[in-house]
Amino acid sequence: MNPQDYFNDELEDHGEVLAKTRAALGPSFQEMLKCWITAIEGGHKILFFGNGGSAADAQHLAAELVIRFIEDRRPIAAIALNTDTSALTAGANDLGFDEVFARQVDALGQPGDVAVGISTSGTSPNIVKALEMARKNGLVTNAFTGRDGGKMPSLADVSLIVPAQSTRRIQEMHITLGHMLCGALEKSLKLV
Repeated sequence: MNPQDYFNDELEDHGEVLAKTRAALGPSFQEMLKCWITAIEGGHKILFFGNGGSAADAQHLAAELVIRFIEDRRPIAAIALNTDTSALTAGANDLGFDEVFARQVDALGQPGDVAVGISTSGTSPNIVKALEMARKNGLVTNAFTGRDGGKMPSLADVSLIVPAQSTRRIQEMHITLGHMLCGALEKSLKLV
């Protein structure tokens, strides 16, 4: 492997996925932003959840909202459900890993909150079950996914389906889109 060729090839591939994302997801991005604005203006919160790299994205985006993204401003109510190790391990042990997020959505989610499931495949059972619970309990449901969307789009009010097959490219677009949503939300709200 030539390191320079690898460097160039990876950035070329990233650029192609970025261009496809730009062409495909503008309207869905705007719809998701409206969900977030409506929830926060209504005194509600955003619940994020994911596994592995998607768990890192969930935690990252919740922190951007609670602490700050670009502007110094009042906090925005958000939480990543994959960060509480006691809840995760108790839920996995007592109920099974497929239920760890659904249980937390049932306990913490209120009608008007937004549940944001993140899964590159769209088929992670614990993400799917959490979106099912969110829908049952009257939350607004959002999905970040890729490939063909998997099972998540049928459970989400709005989906951002990255037009890519590669997990790493999908994850790169998820954090880019997530950052863009955080920035647009911050600019849209008067939280000084």
